[in-house]
Amino acid sequence: MTTAPTSPTIIWPEKFLPGTTDNFVSNETVVKGLSAADIWKYLADIRQWESYYWNCEKITPPTSGPMLKKGDKFSFSTFGFPPLPSEVYESVEPSKTEVGRLAWRAESDGNGDKDSAIDVYHAWVIEDLEGDRVRILTQESQIGKPAADLSTKKPNPMLNGHQDWIDGLVKAARDGK
Repeated sequence: MTTAPTSPTIIWPEKFLPGTTDNFVSNETVVKGLSAADIWKYLADIRQWESYYWNCEKITPPTSGPMLKKGDKFSFSTFGFPPLPSEVYESVEPSKTEVGRLAWRAESDGNGDKDSAIDVYHAWVIEDLEGDRVRILTQESQIGKPAADLSTKKPNPMLNGHQDWIDGLVKAARDGK
């Protein structure tokens, strides 16, 4: 009997470890007929986001260019929050030997209102699989009262919103082929 290799997962900063924060969601899909490179060009290029993800606006891309790289600073608005200052913590373009990784931290002090403050870590893993398939995993861990409030809503808007992001990403990549 053979066993499947363990798929890569998110590399979490300790502060955002799932199960220790106010809100956490995980979304994943595996699709046939696309590669990690097909997905990456739409995910890592911040200019593309609004074209396939309805819950994203007011993007300020980094000065280095539209492809998000480690250390880049940018902002965007999502889930009704004002634009969140963000910094890329991981950006590894997928290749034959590397799994694609993109992760950023978004933090807002709520303009001095601690009940509006939020601290977020959002990460992606994009992985080529055998059989002309690609795995797309996104997970987000949030700290703060707004995050705790989101976690109690049914259906969970963050879980559904991130599924829409994945679905839009897959559609954009298919349409772009």
